[in-house]
Amino acid sequence: MAIDETREFVPITIALLTISDTRTPEDDTSGDILAKRITDSGHRLAERAIVRDDAEIIADQLREWIKNSDVDAVITTGGTGLTGRDVTPEALDLVKDKDIPGFGELFRWISFDLIGTSTIQSRACAVLAGGTYIFALPGSNGAVKDGWDRILREQLDSRNRPCNFVQLMPRLNER
Repeated sequence: MAIDETREFVPITIALLTISDTRTPEDDTSGDILAKRITDSGHRLAERAIVRDDAEIIADQLREWIKNSDVDAVITTGGTGLTGRDVTPEALDLVKDKDIPGFGELFRWISFDLIGTSTIQSRACAVLAGGTYIFALPGSNGAVKDGWDRILREQLDSRNRPCNFVQLMPRLNER
């Protein structure tokens, strides 16, 4: 990470969505990990929710946050696998304006060093929707740590060089 200490840190507001048919606020460990990393990094946690694995329900929650001008980014955890209940990428397809393919590509490259070819089963992805970044991470504790520590922490830091997602935010809705 190339943090330029001469640049100002700009905190952003992030909503956190856990997608699971079984997790509750009491046992949402991957959500807890992300919430702590978001606030420890100096960002604001706008809201946190848990929804079941249903593309329309996920998309409805995402639309609510996309409409909220105070939410700059959404991070989801869960539902990125290959089973019939894993529908997070499909939900993102329902709301997206643009794909951010490099996010999923980089996530799987990082994961390959840790879990080998099993990373091919991950459909981690990211999109831009209504000027809001949405990053979809797998639901395991290791995956959310890797996604935040090795990608999002840097790209959501306005001081990261040579570029970062924060510096693009004022221009995301240009036409």
